[in-house]
Amino acid sequence: MAEVQLINLTKRFGRRVLAVDHIHLTVKDREFLVLLGPSGCGKTTTLRMIAGLGGGHRRHHLH
Repeated sequence: MAEVQLINLTKRFGRRVLAVDHIHLTVKDREFLVLLGPSGCGKTTTLRMIAGLGGGHRRHHLH
């Protein structure tokens, strides 16, 4: 079935702000995942990139 795999996922806003820093993650079919962390840590940015809404950095790979 479906699987989400993030390999070396990185997102920058400009030159100074590193929003997502080299995430490696695999979510297999039928698994449930929760992203938990403080405000501004990249949760929403990561989800937007998975959904194809984040623009992404040239080094990100979504499988």
